[in-house]
Amino acid sequence: MTSFLFYLTPQTGHVFPLVPTWQELIGRGHRVAVRCQPQHVELLAGLGVAAGPVAPAIVAREQDDWKARNPIAAGRLSMRTFLDRAVLEVADLREALTAESPDVVVVDALSWGAGAAAEASGLPWAWVAPWPVGIASRDLPPPGLGLAPQAGLLGTLRDAAVGLVSQRFWRPVLAELNGLRGSLGLPAVASMTELWSARAPLTVVYTAEPLEYPRSDWPATVALVGPGVWSPPASPPDWLAEVTAPLILVSCSTERQADHVLATTALQVFADQDVYVVVTTAGADTVPGDVPHNARVERFIPHGTLLPRAACVVCPGGMGTVHAALLAGVPVCTVPFGRDQPEVARRVQIAGVGTRLPANRLNPHRLRHAVHAAMGMRERAAQVGRQLGAAADAAIAADAFEKLHVKDRRR
Repeated sequence: MTSFLFYLTPQTGHVFPLVPTWQELIGRGHRVAVRCQPQHVELLAGLGVAAGPVAPAIVAREQDDWKARNPIAAGRLSMRTFLDRAVLEVADLREALTAESPDVVVVDALSWGAGAAAEASGLPWAWVAPWPVGIASRDLPPPGLGLAPQAGLLGTLRDAAVGLVSQRFWRPVLAELNGLRGSLGLPAVASMTELWSARAPLTVVYTAEPLEYPRSDWPATVALVGPGVWSPPASPPDWLAEVTAPLILVSCSTERQADHVLATTALQVFADQDVYVVVTTAGADTVPGDVPHNARVERFIPHGTLLPRAACVVCPGGMGTVHAALLAGVPVCTVPFGRDQPEVARRVQIAGVGTRLPANRLNPHRLRHAVHAAMGMRERAAQVGRQLGAAADAAIAADAFEKLHVKDRRR
């Protein structure tokens, strides 16, 4: 039996994708311990996971990029959150190591302090990313902005110019991160690509082609293991049986963003249409007050109960929501507001499984057009969904994590 410790950032979207992998490892006779946000501890314990919360101070340092007025400012606020948490994660990870005595440590790729502590521990360890981790490639534009791949001289010049701007953005982040790493006796990293693809022997990314871009230079340490999609068992709501019109699911982010405007715009757009709109406001700070007769607004409804009936999913572009929609064969209209959403939205567009409408261009006319265009892509969404489903094998991820301990014992 191998003992695994998974240390995650306190975000719902980073917990549920890993559940099938944990179940697979437990089914193989291994012990799985997890540190995550407090509200999921009891649920995971019921699944046989030795779950515990990350330190309260880490949870209290909420991501506040929703306060920003432009993407650059939002990016800086996000980096500030991760750096502030990183300082706290070092002691938290060390306490978890003492409590759990794991053979293998797996760290969320946004938990930079915990990653540094895992690296310094001498144990076999890995990064895990249930989102399109920003590992640079010669085949693609610099990651983070959601730029479309562009071949030829124009693409080369554009990518070089964007790369210079990106370096200036990351320079102070890396300087602070390297200060933390140095305090633990670790070498500095020159880029986030180096951090995520060279410092750990393994980086597991929960996605796959054709939603992910093909690359000729994936690092040997990176393993794409397909989507991880799981949600607590739930029955369809009683009212769903009475819905006969095409269902449009509008989902706000589970982590607070300024995306309540997506809900209010969607309700306005489809109030006079022969559709039924279901809005889940999740982390939105403002809940729509005026709800048309052909719509329903709830804070949370398990999406898995609605997707079999959905004609389209409208969302900011969180990877978990997009994966779930495509695995159900449902096309997606993405309205990215920030974080990893521009990258996911562009992948949706390039893969031909939905549409992309940047949040700064959101208005009723454009949203109506984008949703109807996405609804016409159902056949392609179903095709890609089947391909993703074939790649979504928890055994592949479990194999990758098991090999870490095997390699360590052979040293």
